[in-house]
Amino acid sequence: MTAAVNLAALGNGPAFSAYPSADQTPSASTWTKVSPIDTEYFDTNNNFASSRFTPTVAGYYMIIAQLGLDYGGSYNAGVIGAAIYKNGSLYAWNRNTSGVTAYLFGIITCTTLVYLNGSTDYIEMYGYNANASPVFKAGGQTLFSGYLARSA
Repeated sequence: MTAAVNLAALGNGPAFSAYPSADQTPSASTWTKVSPIDTEYFDTNNNFASSRFTPTVAGYYMIIAQLGLDYGGSYNAGVIGAAIYKNGSLYAWNRNTSGVTAYLFGIITCTTLVYLNGSTDYIEMYGYNANASPVFKAGGQTLFSGYLARSA
């Protein structure tokens, strides 16, 4: 027997997309929380605040962390990375370990599907740059987004 699917409920779960309004200068060679992510394109269920997504609906969420980097004019970024943290701990990450050369700017993305319990679980975005003077870029270059892909 096949379970009934409520087609009206599909696509109506929590979703958000936000970005920082100002550049951030983190320490080199350290995973650093991207903060503040203080400008929202949208937040359909008011679950995004203080650079953190805490959904109130349990389910499986697609999360996208896109980090725009400025290499400080060195033309050599070294190692760069973007990560998604769940409840304060590393959950998923993407890192360019071969280094980036001959560019002043770059973008790296981390995407994952994660279960969030709808009450206490939360997601944050982190970035990494081995350069001596990294900058996480503001505006649409750095973007943190997510949506409910499937309810629990």
